[in-house]
Amino acid sequence: MSAPLTMVIDLLSWACLLAGSGFCILGAVGLLRMPDFYTRVHAASVVDTLGAGLILLGLLLQGGWTLVSAKLAMIGLLLLFASPTATHALARAALERGLKPLLANEEKPSSKP
Repeated sequence: MSAPLTMVIDLLSWACLLAGSGFCILGAVGLLRMPDFYTRVHAASVVDTLGAGLILLGLLLQGGWTLVSAKLAMIGLLLLFASPTATHALARAALERGLKPLLANEEKPSSKP
């Protein structure tokens, strides 16, 4: 492979890795800052699925066409299907156990007695 093409692939790979890491950090902040369970689960699932996907894409670009890339693609497919399914099951179980969502006209629950 030529040197300029290798440099472009490396730059794209690092851009995906950094963007994916940023999205994962943003998801962690969302877990801490959101007011109730359902918004926290939503923030974590959407942002972390995108973050993990970008990280896997960056690793795929670094790996080239190898067996490692095929394994990374399988991990990506597993994350693409399992993460939203698990999040939906978690939110549905919480709803069935009686955890009510925080509505717009309600106040945020206070931790002070």
